[in-house]
Amino acid sequence: MAVYEYSCACCGRFEERLAMGSAPGTRDCPTCGGDAKRVYSPPGLAFTPASVVASREREERSREAPEVVVRGGAPAPRASQPPHPALAHLPRP
Repeated sequence: MAVYEYSCACCGRFEERLAMGSAPGTRDCPTCGGDAKRVYSPPGLAFTPASVVASREREERSREAPEVVVRGGAPAPRASQPPHPALAHLPRP
């Protein structure tokens, strides 16, 4: 048996245990009875670092509601760093 994840527009996500390879693309939501689409999620999320989990969740959300860029253009110039003090003692050409 494999665990498949589905997402209902009204109720959110739920899991179903089905025989491997037999999961349909849509399924009836157990709460409201509406159509729920299959969600492809990576295995082993319990042992994944929190930063990776957050990145994956942000990527999932961006499919349905992408973040809007308000300001465009070139990035702000970086402040130049002073040279390392040890470089002052090197001979100049």
